[in-house]
Amino acid sequence: MNRSRRGMGWLGRTLDRIAHWLLKWRIIRAPARWIANSGYAWSLISRTDRVRLRRMQTRVMGNQLPEHISIIMDGNRRYASEQGLGTNFGHKIGKEKVEEVMDWVLEFGIKYLTVYALSTENIKGREPDELEELYDLYVEGLRDIASDERIHKNKVRVQVAGRMDLLPQRVLDAIELAISKTKEYDQLVFTVCLAYGSREEILDAVRSIALDHAKGEIQLDAINEGEISKRLWTGDLPDPDLVIRTSGEERISNFLLWQSAYSELYFTDVFWPSFSKQDLLEAIESYQNRKRRFGG
Repeated sequence: MNRSRRGMGWLGRTLDRIAHWLLKWRIIRAPARWIANSGYAWSLISRTDRVRLRRMQTRVMGNQLPEHISIIMDGNRRYASEQGLGTNFGHKIGKEKVEEVMDWVLEFGIKYLTVYALSTENIKGREPDELEELYDLYVEGLRDIASDERIHKNKVRVQVAGRMDLLPQRVLDAIELAISKTKEYDQLVFTVCLAYGSREEILDAVRSIALDHAKGEIQLDAINEGEISKRLWTGDLPDPDLVIRTSGEERISNFLLWQSAYSELYFTDVFWPSFSKQDLLEAIESYQNRKRRFGG
């Protein structure tokens, strides 16, 4: 868990209170106003941030990278609410963020990226209008993937995991299009979990084994972890090395329960639409530090 990030949040609030108190004094207000309105000052800050980001990326790239990163993309609605905008705006920005993160993952040379886009609980609990807007975004996103030059140039294979029978036909058609256009690629495997629930996934695997056992096609002593793993909806993927969740929630919410038994978990307070390259690098660096600490 990212306890240090929580500590940084407390430190930030404390510094804000100190700054607010200092700004009561004229001797502080004058230079503060100059900094706030100075293009030179902000240019210096921006350059410093870019240098820091480059150094962090160099440091991260010089160590063992995770092969498979999975992300619980949380916080679209709260992001929109804080901006005083509608829920669908948050989901649209969240969709664009997926494209950004894929660019970063390709840049880092990571092999597998899996994102949690829609749970079975979401389908049961969201308002019909919001679900329809989400479905429209999935259709748009999957069609974009099918025709995106970056996808074909970087040989990104797209696949979807979940209960396909819960999705409307227009989403299924877009899924089929994206899969068919990218099925021969293997540089990055991008898996979108739609209508996904890990308990349901495990139940399906167990039912499949039970059916084959009843038919005499598998013996009881042949049922092991590997047999269950290969029958999961993500059976062709390695287990995730790193699971990231945005928005400050510290749970995995029925996502890859079986697969993440030994994954490193990283929680950040940042809402998904605000997730930055620095946030991703910090998550990877945290993973690397833990691997070194525990001899992984």
